Amino acid sequence: MSVPSQGPATGADVLRFACPQCGQLLQVGARFAGRAVRCPHCKANFTAPATGAGSPSPASSGAAAGPGNPSPAATASAGASPPASGQANRNTATPGILSSALFDPTQRREATGPLAEVQRLFDAVIRQVQKVFVGQEELVLGTLVALFSGGHVLIESFPGLGKTLFVRTLGRILGCQFSRIQFTADLMPSDITGAPVFDMKSQEFRFRPGPVFTQLLLADEINRSPAKTHAALLEIMQEYRVTVDGTSHPIQRPFLVLATQNPIESEGTYNLPEAQLDRFMFKLVASYPDEQEEARILKLHSRGQNLDRRLEEELEQVTGPEEILRVMQLCEQVTVEDRLVDYINRVVRRTRQWPAFYMGASPRAGLALMRGARTLAAFQGRDYAVPDDVVELVLPALRHRVILSPEAEVEGRTVDDQLRELLRTVEVPRL
Repeated sequence: MSVPSQGPATGADVLRFACPQCGQLLQVGARFAGRAVRCPHCKANFTAPATGAGSPSPASSGAAAGPGNPSPAATASAGASPPASGQANRNTATPGILSSALFDPTQRREATGPLAEVQRLFDAVIRQVQKVFVGQEELVLGTLVALFSGGHVLIESFPGLGKTLFVRTLGRILGCQFSRIQFTADLMPSDITGAPVFDMKSQEFRFRPGPVFTQLLLADEINRSPAKTHAALLEIMQEYRVTVDGTSHPIQRPFLVLATQNPIESEGTYNLPEAQLDRFMFKLVASYPDEQEEARILKLHSRGQNLDRRLEEELEQVTGPEEILRVMQLCEQVTVEDRLVDYINRVVRRTRQWPAFYMGASPRAGLALMRGARTLAAFQGRDYAVPDDVVELVLPALRHRVILSPEAEVEGRTVDDQLRELLRTVEVPRL
């Protein structure tokens, strides 16, 4: 768990300690002392100690370049002399979106210039989301990165973890329209896209838009519908339009699809085709909350109050579709140096040569990593991306784009573990 900072971290700023489950050295802000934290390596939940171990973390520090830290390489250890510019070393960072520091403005550098608007909007959205939605940092951060990068999200989680509440909360905060589709085995494509309806008054057919004509679309349990219905989303997610009877109907931007699938049931479900999976920018895995988070959920939502009324009264709209589109353009202006592009390219191409993978990632995976790294850098107030931004997005961007070989599945290997091992074999550039 790394904490970006403007300069070298000091003992008063950060807390360093070893995970009691896997022994990995972790680093969080000092304000998290005595609070519940989650290890990004083994996903164990525990309470951070009141005082740190005092030893520097060997993992990536994620520090942004500044007067006291000219090199933002992903693998420089605190207190160690960085290698000369242009050199590279092995990646020791653990991939996965779990940057708790992004949720704490005091642990980030203050943005200046146009990116100050991006950082201000991100902070405002996070403050509002935390009023009614507890925990699930990976889900919240991954969804926001996808939204401001123009992508879509596939969420794998158990029932009852608040996915619908989260999307409704986002719609209220962002000032966007929200729609939900419950996918079932008898759902037809026209139930999603809409269909022509005969108007008795005008004696002609008139197109009636379906629920896909919205800005935030929750496709609940998408794997319960057949492939014909899945295909109806392909053109919409890629081209932002619906074609019915030869006529194209544009979808209003911004447009974000959050599709969910249940990992515990296989009866009555259909595997999503690879072409459909590749349309999603990220695949996020939402896990059960820890004990303290679940207690907060019970206190917040056990009063029997009307949810619509709570969302209306407690949440503030902090932006609108026009500002979101403008912020998306600002994120696209974040610099990605050629050496970082080569690093992304090497990571993606190595998935096609990795022995445990039957199928590697497509070039679209590299585009997703690059766009996501730009947005993640903008959220942290930087106008340039660093290897840490790529490392944190590797699992969400690649886990649904690779397929384990039959031998690897028999041996009990997992995609996430193999991606972690793969990333450690790719040399990280010094920027």
